[in-house]
Amino acid sequence: MQKPGTAPARGPDSPKPADAAPAPDSAPIVPEAEFDAALPALSGDLNAPLEPMPADAAPPAPTPADAAQAPAQAAAQQPITPGALPAAPPEDPQLARPLEPLSSFNTEPLRAVADPARGDQPDVRYASEVQGLDPLGLTDEFDSLSALKKGGGKADNATQVSARAREDEQLALRLMKSLGYYDGTAVATVETVAGTPARLRALVTASPGQQYKLGSVTVKAGETQPSELVRRELPLRVGDPIEAARIQGAEANVSLRLPQQGYPFVKLSERDVLLDEQTGKGDYTLPVDTGPRSSFGMLRTEGDPVFDLKHLNVFPRFDQGQLYDARLTDDLREALVATGLFNGVGVEPVRTGVTAADGTEQVDLLVRQTRGPAKSLSGSVGFNTGEGVKAEANFTNRNRFSPEGALILGVIAGTQQQGLSVGLRRQNAGKRDRTVSLLASANHSSYDAFDAFTGTLSGRVSYDSTPIWQKKFTYAYGFELVGTNESVFDFDKFDRDRRTYGVVALPGQVLFDTSDDLLNPTRGYRLKLNLSPEVSVSGQTKPYARTLIEGTAYYPVSDSLVIAGRARAGGIFGIARDDIAPSRRYYGGGGGSVRGYGFQRLGPLEPVASLTPDSSGNVDRADLRPLGGRSINEFALEARYRFGNFGIVPFVDAGNAYESSLPKGSDLRIGAGIGGRFYTNFGPLRVDVATPLNPREGDGKIALYISIGQAF
Repeated sequence: MQKPGTAPARGPDSPKPADAAPAPDSAPIVPEAEFDAALPALSGDLNAPLEPMPADAAPPAPTPADAAQAPAQAAAQQPITPGALPAAPPEDPQLARPLEPLSSFNTEPLRAVADPARGDQPDVRYASEVQGLDPLGLTDEFDSLSALKKGGGKADNATQVSARAREDEQLALRLMKSLGYYDGTAVATVETVAGTPARLRALVTASPGQQYKLGSVTVKAGETQPSELVRRELPLRVGDPIEAARIQGAEANVSLRLPQQGYPFVKLSERDVLLDEQTGKGDYTLPVDTGPRSSFGMLRTEGDPVFDLKHLNVFPRFDQGQLYDARLTDDLREALVATGLFNGVGVEPVRTGVTAADGTEQVDLLVRQTRGPAKSLSGSVGFNTGEGVKAEANFTNRNRFSPEGALILGVIAGTQQQGLSVGLRRQNAGKRDRTVSLLASANHSSYDAFDAFTGTLSGRVSYDSTPIWQKKFTYAYGFELVGTNESVFDFDKFDRDRRTYGVVALPGQVLFDTSDDLLNPTRGYRLKLNLSPEVSVSGQTKPYARTLIEGTAYYPVSDSLVIAGRARAGGIFGIARDDIAPSRRYYGGGGGSVRGYGFQRLGPLEPVASLTPDSSGNVDRADLRPLGGRSINEFALEARYRFGNFGIVPFVDAGNAYESSLPKGSDLRIGAGIGGRFYTNFGPLRVDVATPLNPREGDGKIALYISIGQAF
């Protein structure tokens, strides 16, 4: 009987039966004892010379096999008899010629396949199609990932088309499984189009089968507060399709939400889904290690320190012992990034093992600092009709007086304005986002309204928005000491004269901002109020108050169109207009006011009688200089249409300045125009062209404005 699962061995190498007789030649030729006795004696010294072989050693006795081979060997050892072999053929002349030099050979390698670079690539074209995925809504996604589609309908040969079709076959399976169709099948076929051997058709046919749904959802986690916290933050329900995006999104939600509720060290293990082909259900199980429930501890730091721990503790918006929230950790990191003093900064929780009174574990935050450059140069160039070309440049050392004590040097060079300034600024001064600044400047301004040489010393305390953290409510207050020598129209002399003014001001500002962006808002609104009690000294000391209120609103009609509006009104109370320094009066017109009119050209003008007539007795009203006013009102409406990085903005503006303390609704000057925008990562570049719709005699026809940022 043979053993189960085996077969009898056959062949020359198969084992012989145990009882088989030994082969005749299997017996030893020389017995071992005789062989050992015939061996010569050897020396035990490994370095001794070899012993000579015995000279009289007899040849071994011939064996029967040797006897059989003896005749053939004897014949092979006989001498060759002349004439027994045929004569050698004559020598080939080609073999006698010298070899050609290597340089004469064609060294171009043989091309076994077509070389696309030589233009002789085979023209194999194909059409591709997928069937069965459209009911699942997967056709577009399949086409975006398809190897056949990426090939553009061209291939080197049919084998390449087949390879792409097999890739797409696997792609169809992956896409169906991502929606829960785990029994789906896909078949790819490539066939020749009749009559065109170089034209192929690749077809991927998908059959989804049944869609599996969640039969149960189980979370394996420890105790949490509140209980069932993990299950509550896992948005999966029995009966939901087992879709990859749904499952991964639900798990990501657990990883996101638990650190916001006191569990910074949560870890999700490998999920398990057990499918039942009979019911089409899948049992989902997710193991979760929540880690300890934690509260905020202290800050630590390491790396190349930009700030010490004392200044770092200005930034957190949480208190020690407060329940851990990852959003507050992210907020701390973003605030440090906003200082602009880091090449890299990271904030991560670190376990301490210390248990607080409420049972939570204290978690310290480790701040890893990498110092960045503190010095920077910035500048801007713009042009406005009536204001001319104006270029500004600033050098800033943001950490000249650590921590965050900046030295700022500025220069203004323009056709109608020149100036120098030196500023000191400390950000996050004792409180996050609070800025204290001191500025000294000397400036010369030469406009139609006035020509002024001004020196200013000012200080300001502000609570500001930053590009990373935009605030709804901000404020600023400070002081100004101004000394200025300006040209002013003297009604007694009926001519321009120069007068020196001293001004002491205490300006303040509050801003409520719900817009979605500081530089390019598309929704929301802003309300701003400025109030500045001032004292003017020019022969007499006269107190007064400057006020200005402004509102802007932004409404998105669509993703590409935003309607923006602005209204502004201001007044100066407690002083006559002619006792106010011309540079501190209100003027209308210009790129940030009523476009279409010259800079500061709106408002009361000098009397016509102050002009000198020409030889014909005529006067040019364009030579009339603005006097400025004690009040102003302005309105603007824009339609901001954006396409890609470009935009078109038609607009209409209206407003005027008045001699009275309160603005009027009459005598509004209206301007309209169109602008272009080029959007960059630091804000839009603006070019506006406008014309006055109801100009006065002497007003220009066209005004041009070029600057950075929206008009409002």
